[in-house]
Amino acid sequence: MNDPVKAAPATADDYYENAMQIAWNFKYDVSDQKLQDLYRRAKQNQWDSDAQLDWEQTVDPSRPLVNEAQSTYCRMPFFKKLSQSQQDAFNAHSTAQLLSQFLHGEQGALMTAAAVSHSVPDATAKLYAATQTMDEARHVEVYARYVDKIAIVYPMSPMLKALIDATLRSGRFEKIMIGMNMVVEGLALGAFNNMYRQTTCPLLKQITFNVMRDEARHVSFGHTYLGPLIAKMHRDDVEDLAQFAFDAINVIVQSQRTGGGQGPAASRTDPGFVQVLQTCGIEPEDFFAGLQEAAELGITMDLPPGQVHSLKQLMMPAMARVGLITPRTEKMFDDIGIRINRDATVLNAMEDAKSDQNILNEAGASF
Repeated sequence: MNDPVKAAPATADDYYENAMQIAWNFKYDVSDQKLQDLYRRAKQNQWDSDAQLDWEQTVDPSRPLVNEAQSTYCRMPFFKKLSQSQQDAFNAHSTAQLLSQFLHGEQGALMTAAAVSHSVPDATAKLYAATQTMDEARHVEVYARYVDKIAIVYPMSPMLKALIDATLRSGRFEKIMIGMNMVVEGLALGAFNNMYRQTTCPLLKQITFNVMRDEARHVSFGHTYLGPLIAKMHRDDVEDLAQFAFDAINVIVQSQRTGGGQGPAASRTDPGFVQVLQTCGIEPEDFFAGLQEAAELGITMDLPPGQVHSLKQLMMPAMARVGLITPRTEKMFDDIGIRINRDATVLNAMEDAKSDQNILNEAGASF
């Protein structure tokens, strides 16, 4: 392994004022039974990271943390030409870079959940948002502790930072819930599921299982609360929210395309991913040329069987089922090459309130 990588400190751009609406509500009765059930489920499934996780486990960052056979990059002819030491270093550092995004993203989720709790007008929704805030704090804690064990932390990707900043700056709790509970949490839920299936580290597997269970509730909150609310809105207001949803998805899509990568992790516009390549002695332009070569040869870069595609199987069905795909924005999605997938089978299974185990049963995993 190379010397530990440390993330850069926050800059002046990371501090900004944000005027959010404050909403008091003096009707403390249950407003919606589904919301109340979600709140009850959140209370019942709180967990203590000190009691439930064995932090004494040794984590050797020089050994693979994921099953390399499931890596999409291993299919590239270019990757196979690298030395074994370069391949090993890339697997270690690319995994660390992804874990760093988990950590940074959870801090963003912590701030957005707190914002929802004081701006959403519904009393039961406030209670649930408070449990989500606690969940996100715990997620920041566990990923920070795990990243500290491997002593490698990469900066937040520009795509993820832009997405969360736009969400926090939106000024409306509905947009914050769209940006976080549907887009960012959808992105994360898929990534957590895939990490759970790939990791060979018992501690990381247990962390990811617990976090994934929480995230399934968070995604469900977006649907449970926003669905009925949007159904009662004036068309102009719905279009405003639909535009925000499109813009949020487009941040992800354009990051992938302009960066020349296959997914949010691999992007030439992401200084962190470029740093991964340089740390491993891989010339970035050669790597991205290798991606292009693989595409031209017809070598698929799709996810391995059983893994979840966040955009197709989680985010787009979530938008469609709450009415955020309008005829106008459907055409906009079509213009950028995104087909609207309304099949919520995987999404419903992963957030099924009847059983948290469903999030694993859908993928055929066991714990």
